[in-house]
Amino acid sequence: MESSETEKDAGQEIADALGVLLRRTTRTRLHQTLTEDMGEAVDELTYPVLSAIARNGPCSAADLAPEVGLDRSGVTRRASRLEGAGLVRREPDPADRRAQLLVLTEPGRQAVAELRTRLAAHIMASLSAWPPGEAETFARQLRRFTLEGPFA
Repeated sequence: MESSETEKDAGQEIADALGVLLRRTTRTRLHQTLTEDMGEAVDELTYPVLSAIARNGPCSAADLAPEVGLDRSGVTRRASRLEGAGLVRREPDPADRRAQLLVLTEPGRQAVAELRTRLAAHIMASLSAWPPGEAETFARQLRRFTLEGPFA
């Protein structure tokens, strides 16, 4: 097999794997697993909003919408559930008095920390049968791919 064919096959293999990872059903199933027993407000619907606020810092529902793949009203509904549970609060946007920013509270930060711990443990458990060192190599290569690859 020629080098270009091998590269094309690798590219297709990566594209197929990314297709599985990016499917909404794959993410939903993972979010259901991670949010089990986290309380009524944190579930597969609110997890992406909570996680995105943690990644992006205080932001408006409109700014968060494209990040989580919802429209502004969808983000607002989910944020309201998180706010009702004391995980998120709304603050006036200093740049626009009409807008409100979604901000994690201390219990919200604790919930995100727990979810990140669960995610890391879930990932490592799924890689436990890999030969020693392969998970670390994969992690380095995946990080490089995200920094230098087509999604950079």
